[in-house]
Amino acid sequence: MGQALSLPLKLASTTVTFYRGFFHYLLGPGRHAPYLASSPSYLQPPSPSNDPPPTPPITQSSSSFTLPQFTSTPLFAQHARIHLYTLASEFYLYHRPHYRKPSYRRDLLDNLSNVAIPGTGLSLRHFVQTKFLAFTSVLFLYPAVSLLSSLSLWIQTRFASSISQEYAVRLLAPDDWFHYWRLNSRLAALHALLNHVPPGYDMENKWTFLKEGHARNEEGGMGIHFYKNATVDGDWIIQERISNGEWVAKHLPQNAPLSTFRVITASRGALDVEKTNCDGGCTVEDIRALSCVFRAGRANAATDHDSIMFDVDVSTGKILGGTTNAHWYKLGLWNILPGRCTWRSWDHEITHHPDGDIAITGEVVPDIRSMLRLVEESHWKMCPDVPLVGWDVVLSSSEELPICLLEVNLSCNFFRGSFDRQVYLDFCEEMIGNLQDMRLAADREGKKLK
Repeated sequence: MGQALSLPLKLASTTVTFYRGFFHYLLGPGRHAPYLASSPSYLQPPSPSNDPPPTPPITQSSSSFTLPQFTSTPLFAQHARIHLYTLASEFYLYHRPHYRKPSYRRDLLDNLSNVAIPGTGLSLRHFVQTKFLAFTSVLFLYPAVSLLSSLSLWIQTRFASSISQEYAVRLLAPDDWFHYWRLNSRLAALHALLNHVPPGYDMENKWTFLKEGHARNEEGGMGIHFYKNATVDGDWIIQERISNGEWVAKHLPQNAPLSTFRVITASRGALDVEKTNCDGGCTVEDIRALSCVFRAGRANAATDHDSIMFDVDVSTGKILGGTTNAHWYKLGLWNILPGRCTWRSWDHEITHHPDGDIAITGEVVPDIRSMLRLVEESHWKMCPDVPLVGWDVVLSSSEELPICLLEVNLSCNFFRGSFDRQVYLDFCEEMIGNLQDMRLAADREGKKLK
């Protein structure tokens, strides 16, 4: 009974912390002072206690409800600071230029057009059409959805989860794929804007990526040939058809699409763009692969966007459990109806490909070190001045090019892959500290960022 009575107070406390932190970074001291110097006390971890540490270890990106006492850890407080700072930065960026679109608003609308709040069918695009609408959505809709999500989990776990702790995670330190994607996107947009769009951001242009990749990866890895039309300002990009390699094909059903691995890499060279681009201040050791996911395409799908996403251990190549985020892409109001769309999918519980009952979990990706080395070296050679890069990698049937880079994504998505959360958050916080210093310098000098 006591817990039930205290629940509204806990929810209210979390909501107040959210509002205080958001406005701290939007308009308050957090907007006008160095990042860590302005960190408020309520976004600091609680004082150490004699309680035993939570188990299992909290460095991995697994969902918070599997991590006891997570909201009392330094990692939670660090994640909350990063989340609230970058969420507030949306409104700084909103009408400013984006590295691939005329404005951040335009990029936001395009990216959210096919993403829905699970179980509603409502495109998130509708909630960011204007700056005011986006602002009111953050203030009112976001807490409401976070509360509904925590209640949904409580019911799904048959009342085993904590509503108050899950609400705190959803609102202050969200660990779902969507919020990691948006965090990475905000970091990329802010980094590109404040650094006057470093050359590496051109890699998201398919033609530039193919041309530069061919020039800088002479040993192969791009899987392309060059034709005269493309080199004299034509508009063709002609590639040989790439097919799944034998190892990949045996883990897929018939008529499955080309199925790729998504690898995320981080570059410390992006912390000091001028040094990296002027005197080669970045080495390949400054690039680190954070995560890897095998996107096992579904039968008769056109691409592996329709897939089961199997997490891969980057240290061993062992394939872990699979999951999906398809419920985030179900548009249309009929998805409100019971049974049409779930609020969430469980964490990596899939062990077999559902189209053919093909065992995948427990298998080992062949020579994963070569795959990771290729993307790390490519990040170093092609775009060391970009913080985070998502690489789509193919294990192909070609003997000449067994590992191919298909494309890059600079506002990248982990696709629910696991990663060392401490390493990732430390990198993000160091990056934000640098960007905030640059932002303050631009304010003092009255620079108009283009």
